[in-house]
Amino acid sequence: MGHTAWLGALAGTMAVATVNLRAVTSWVGIARLFAIVLSCIAFSLVASTRAFGGPYGTWCMFTWCFCFAVTLLVVLLELLELYPKLPLSWDDFTSAFSMLATLMVFTTSVVFPSTFINSPCSGSKCARQAVATTVSCLCFLAYAVEVGLTRAKPGDISSFLSTVPGLLKVFEAYVACLIFALLDTFSSEAGLQWCVAVYSICFIVTLLIIIFTIGRCLSYIPCPLEKMLVVYNTLALVMYITATILWPLYSFRGRSRPESCGRDCWWNKHLGVTFLTVFNLIAYLVDLVYSTKMVFIRAPP
Repeated sequence: MGHTAWLGALAGTMAVATVNLRAVTSWVGIARLFAIVLSCIAFSLVASTRAFGGPYGTWCMFTWCFCFAVTLLVVLLELLELYPKLPLSWDDFTSAFSMLATLMVFTTSVVFPSTFINSPCSGSKCARQAVATTVSCLCFLAYAVEVGLTRAKPGDISSFLSTVPGLLKVFEAYVACLIFALLDTFSSEAGLQWCVAVYSICFIVTLLIIIFTIGRCLSYIPCPLEKMLVVYNTLALVMYITATILWPLYSFRGRSRPESCGRDCWWNKHLGVTFLTVFNLIAYLVDLVYSTKMVFIRAPP
């Protein structure tokens, strides 16, 4: 009797822990496997040089390790078909993460060589850093391919974060985080304070939309998501237009670039905020166009 019960429990466990080979044999699975291998190689090469100190090096190592760990977890959960047990929208989560990983690895692939590789490049240390940069660029391509493969077809809104407006939400939130990283010093002028308020308000609302979508909480919103997005994107666009004008006006008015202006110079950081503000302005404009199409232009059945 005990032997029969043990066999029944074993059979039940095997039935639960089924293996879905499509998680590693589909095009999306192959792209994820490439991302896992490439991110592992990148942080291993940089770790072997022991030269990744400071905030920029810490960011690069965190990006590679974070993307490696989460992508490996995603593959394992899909391979063992355990993701349906999670209390979240899996398609929205994976779409948002792949877009976030694409942006993070792209940023790292630009920041790392510009910070740690000196010219002329010689020696084994520099060679490993150069190879790590190349591998990081390939990792970015792997995540970008995953975003392209999982992006929803026009008219399909079953997984919001896999649509163009959903992917733009991740982009907008990430760019806002980059802006915050550059806002270490700014004057107390009202114009600059308004710009910081714009960045903060839009970031919080955008992040809440992403969290509510992944957490399947959109049903608690009293109005349809598509119509709410049109209203929010319109307001965000207007607010970013004011920030695009006011930030450079108040940041550079009567102030020239210092002669000795290094990487951490306030002038360079404020210039970076200016360009990032323009990027988010364009993102909210495109987001508004697509959100409006989702509401007023329905795809034919």
